Amino acid sequence: MTNVERLSKILAQSQRAVFFGGAGMSTESGIPDFRSSNGIYNQRLHTNFRPEEIVSHSFFMNCPADFFDFYRTRIVYLDAKPNAGHLALAELERRGNLAAIVTQNIDGLHQAAGSKVVWELHGSVRRSFCINCGENYDLNFIVENKPIPYCTKCGGLVRPDVVLYEENLDDRILKGAIQAISKADTLIVGGTSLVVYPAAGLIDYFNGEYLVIINKTATAADREAELIIRENIGETLSKAVFLGNRE
Repeated sequence: MTNVERLSKILAQSQRAVFFGGAGMSTESGIPDFRSSNGIYNQRLHTNFRPEEIVSHSFFMNCPADFFDFYRTRIVYLDAKPNAGHLALAELERRGNLAAIVTQNIDGLHQAAGSKVVWELHGSVRRSFCINCGENYDLNFIVENKPIPYCTKCGGLVRPDVVLYEENLDDRILKGAIQAISKADTLIVGGTSLVVYPAAGLIDYFNGEYLVIINKTATAADREAELIIRENIGETLSKAVFLGNRE
């Protein structure tokens, strides 16, 4: 039995599976990851600041114009579409095998693919809000209002609804993710090397039967995994979910 066949069997037997994903989930949609050799954090910038500094709370408050310039050009990918993996997970949810998705990504592609229960640990580029009055805005508002988007209601600074460096995760989202993982019978970890905390620590709440790792490089959870697959995550998930359809 191949790894894909084993994964397909595990997923078919699951009733409360949870997918925990990172940046590698979206690379097949044309969105670069952060920490690989070609990732955003290793790109050469025409500035004295490192990318990690630019996407920090203090930089956003002190240099909003530079923050938004970087945000629009390096973080937002308007043309990105859900890949085969996103679509496969949405199908798993529709079938009743997948209970939730917990993602470190901020691209909103899981919802675009049709997934309903998605816990976005680091927020989403699709949402924005005024830091003064709380008025909500969509992504287009930030893209179109250059160099700095200001609230049309009160004139306050509008910011993306994403978690920046120096900021804490949303407590409600964190609790929802923990609850989903703790109740899962299968946990699929995909596209993340599990080095970013506190998000990476969430898999410690898993007490189910099958831990599956789909990642091209080693992770801190490999030792506990029932199944490890070192292939493209989108292609792997699609093959496993739709395996029966090809027979």
